[in-house]
Amino acid sequence: MIRSLRRKFILINLLLVGLVLAVVFGVLVGSNAQRLGEQSRVSLRMALEWADGGSPPRFEIASPPDGWEPDRSGRENKAQHFSMVPVFVVTVEDGRVTAINDGGQVAVSDEVASQAVQEVLSSGSGQGVLRGLSLRFQVEHGSGGASRIAFADCSWESASLRNLVLTCLLVWALAMVGFFFISLFLASLAVRPVEKAWKQQRQFVADASHELKTPLTVILANTGIVLSHKENTVSSQAKWLEYTREEAARMKGLVDDLLFLAKSDDARRTTRPLEVSLSELALGCLLPFESVAFEAGVSLESAIAPGVSVLGDEGQLRRLVMILLDNAVKYAGSGGRAALTLVRQQDKVRLTVHNTGAPIPAEHLPHLFERFYRVDAARDRAQGGYGLGLAIAKSVAETHHGKITVSSSAGTGTCFTVVLPRK
Repeated sequence: MIRSLRRKFILINLLLVGLVLAVVFGVLVGSNAQRLGEQSRVSLRMALEWADGGSPPRFEIASPPDGWEPDRSGRENKAQHFSMVPVFVVTVEDGRVTAINDGGQVAVSDEVASQAVQEVLSSGSGQGVLRGLSLRFQVEHGSGGASRIAFADCSWESASLRNLVLTCLLVWALAMVGFFFISLFLASLAVRPVEKAWKQQRQFVADASHELKTPLTVILANTGIVLSHKENTVSSQAKWLEYTREEAARMKGLVDDLLFLAKSDDARRTTRPLEVSLSELALGCLLPFESVAFEAGVSLESAIAPGVSVLGDEGQLRRLVMILLDNAVKYAGSGGRAALTLVRQQDKVRLTVHNTGAPIPAEHLPHLFERFYRVDAARDRAQGGYGLGLAIAKSVAETHHGKITVSSSAGTGTCFTVVLPRK
């Protein structure tokens, strides 16, 4: 899938760039063809203005050509645009060539001139191009049945356009090669988040399947034992039924957590942005953990600033605090200490949950908020954890436009910090 997406990205990018370059080069070639053709047509019109036996304008370095003067509009006249296009004029009377004026520019034979005149007369057109002879022509009808036909060599136009087209094709090919490597690099950058999400999704499905497999296996085993002793009473099978109920409850908790995260990912989870007293909420979360901490031999402390409020969903914020307190009490260790601190910080609210105990290795810190990630999988399973609590805590913090971070060291212990915007 990722490879296919990368190929499609590169292909679309190359098609768009190639099309844009083709349009640009097409306009460039078309405008140059129009310019070159107009240059030849101007030369034809000037050639027809020569007097019999006359010659074209002569140029002097750093001076305007002979006969140049601005017109009434202040713009330059046609002679300014004259360039050394090979031209000659043929005078025709009764279908016969009577004179050839080459202006001293070109050498043209009578046979070529006659052939050109015959093709012009047979075409019946006043101007055009003789492809076979590579000549552009323009006819001027005079009095007494005589006509003058100006011819200009247009082979230089074809050569110029051919060179321009070849240059454009070369530049287009080099540009496409360059853009291919650029697209390859950009595709890697663009697809990287998708690839990461895809890997996380696959890992998520594999982990969820693995976690669900264990309670289902226990439930099936217990029900199999009960069904194999149908003659026994319920009280005699109570042990197996109790195990089944416990595993079903654990599986329900796992499914609820997965559903919460799925709704969070799909942005279907709706929050009610009501004013929540975070001070009262934190105090309420501490009460259930006093007995838990006492049984675990953990000292539970708190420093909660009064009157701290935020906008959000009370249920989700309560779940966030409970998750952090549960982790702190679990991993503080016997004789350890867990502390909850809530303070105002300018336009933010800072909630800190700290515990002593064994530090979390530095290589695990960047992955703590990933789903199903556990530093000690065996220990977490024994304590009923699935590695989803911190992922849910992060989701709740981000839903409330906040941020959660963690730090851990042997000297200071482990500290989770949640920063939320104030009401």
